[in-house]
Amino acid sequence: MDQTQQDMKRLLKIFGILLALVVVAGLGGYLYLTQALPDVEAPADLKVEPTPERIERGRYLANSVCVCMDCHAQRDWSLFSAPPKPGTMGAGGDRFDRSMQFPGEFYARNITPFALKDWTDGELYRAITSGVSRDGHPFFPMMPYLNYNRMATEDVYAIIAYLRTVDPISTPPYPESVVDLPMNLIMRTFPKPAEPVERPAPDDPQYGAYMVNAAACIECHTRSDKGERTGELFAGGFAFNFPDGSVLRSTNITPHPTDGIGAWSKADFIRRFKQYTDSTYVPQRVGPGGFQTVMPWTMYATMTERDLGAIYDYLAALKPVPGKVEKWTPAS
Repeated sequence: MDQTQQDMKRLLKIFGILLALVVVAGLGGYLYLTQALPDVEAPADLKVEPTPERIERGRYLANSVCVCMDCHAQRDWSLFSAPPKPGTMGAGGDRFDRSMQFPGEFYARNITPFALKDWTDGELYRAITSGVSRDGHPFFPMMPYLNYNRMATEDVYAIIAYLRTVDPISTPPYPESVVDLPMNLIMRTFPKPAEPVERPAPDDPQYGAYMVNAAACIECHTRSDKGERTGELFAGGFAFNFPDGSVLRSTNITPHPTDGIGAWSKADFIRRFKQYTDSTYVPQRVGPGGFQTVMPWTMYATMTERDLGAIYDYLAALKPVPGKVEKWTPAS
């Protein structure tokens, strides 16, 4: 065997060893992601006392701020803003799939006592704040648990207390979610233990920031791609793809004077929401190809004027970001 053949044999051997190491490392990483993560334990001894004050606070948060009952309902897309269909609040069932640019197929779950009766309060706390289900698998972050992760512990307790009191709605088991590669692995790294903050007093300048986080405004009003933010915060442009091919984009809510809400007064901002609670308001029917929005106006409209004003104050203090968003592209 000449020197060239020996060198080639040696190189092939080294290549084989390196390839084996890569395979082992990849397998180890795969096993770690699928078996060890998410690594968030449920509080074992948590028992939330359902006081009237907690239940009422939870009702407000779940329906008007965090709007849990909007996503976990069946929305009527024939009406503007797709209000929840009567009798489906908390029952879940809506499907989100690849036709809407989701990385797989996802179903909103039933969060009434019918489905939660076997869940402990600790498991519910972990699900809300860390995005981990009862059996330990992670939720896709279309539920903004990374925002709820930073909510005051008492507010999360209030939501749990409220969910225990809603009418149980019997539903068949929904299909299991199907998550495409690589998101099915990536999303295992998202859950983390709760990092609660104290809820500021309403007259505290930080109160608006707290409410903006609880309402998850940043999630819809920031452009992103495959779960990663790619645009300026609160500058809009997040694309919502409808099954018919039309596209809705979120608006710029920074205080830019022409491209955002810089020309709005606080009264204008509050009025924009409160018009949907006016006794004369009737949801308009949306025909095929007509303009539609995912913004749950009728639910956010039930927020108090104080809280809407605090949100406005927070947004008004942001850096103005130029950029006019093309809000709607009809189906071709």
